[in-house]
Amino acid sequence: MSVSEHPPAGTAPAPAVATIEPDTRAATGAGAEAGPRTGPGPAPGPTGGPRTTIRPAPRGRRGPRIPRGVRRAGGPAALLLAWYLASVTGLLPSEVLTSPVDVLRRAVELTASGELPSAIGTSAVRAGTGFALGAVVAITLALTAGLFRIGEDLVDSSMGMLRAIPWVGLIPLFIIWFGIDETPKIALVGLAVTYPLYFNIYGGIRSTDAQLVEAARMLGLGRIGLIRHVILPSALPGALVGLRYALSTAWLALVFAEQVNATEGIGYLMINAQQYFRTDVIVLCLAVYAVLGLLGDFIVRLLSRWLLSWRASFDGEGA
Repeated sequence: MSVSEHPPAGTAPAPAVATIEPDTRAATGAGAEAGPRTGPGPAPGPTGGPRTTIRPAPRGRRGPRIPRGVRRAGGPAALLLAWYLASVTGLLPSEVLTSPVDVLRRAVELTASGELPSAIGTSAVRAGTGFALGAVVAITLALTAGLFRIGEDLVDSSMGMLRAIPWVGLIPLFIIWFGIDETPKIALVGLAVTYPLYFNIYGGIRSTDAQLVEAARMLGLGRIGLIRHVILPSALPGALVGLRYALSTAWLALVFAEQVNATEGIGYLMINAQQYFRTDVIVLCLAVYAVLGLLGDFIVRLLSRWLLSWRASFDGEGA
């Protein structure tokens, strides 16, 4: 018999259900001891009852699958389309927000003149330098607080207190301390990057399974081996999450940092555009920030697949 039935025409197909079929093969071994067969019907099982075989029902055919890359691009594409339609129909005046066509035209002009590539290069150097500085500080503090109790007592409470201070509010102090050249911009990016990296790495270290640590000690691993083979791999997923947050925060901090006496960079273009009410240039600079952040997030995703290939994780359900 079968526990599934064909749905009537015009209705959605039911989910795949297992099919239970009687096993008519002769019983052998322990099943034969249950008694000889005296008539037709399924062969008796080990307990004298009928033996059955459960087979999975065949899955219904699915329609063509849309690649995930196309689906990921669907959201931004729909947003751009809505923006374009609102501009064309007049619902969004050009004085408020210019059309995406004008933004694209302006991007081509600035690229051809070399102004946009030069600004992107300058901003990338600032963001990269600040990120490297903040990453070194965050990793050092996280390892100190995560691996040693005295380090936790000295570092973690201080980091929790400093995190409550808005790093944007430190710009006036940075100008007083470091002047108005490149140093305050890099320092602001480094400070903004430090917090998400520190707390995610520290949390990853402290979330290591205590049973794994005890098993490693029973196998004879020393302090260095325990950190290398157990603690750091366990903290790696949290560190990569912190890396994603830190990259996006670095570009966010750069938006504020380049408002401080910038003579070149993406922020410099935005300041000049603000003075002349050029919304097309302002939107273009914001789009460049967004694309650079998206590129960094994509790189971290690839890095996560490579570094966490040993780790079985839930990737979601459905197509």
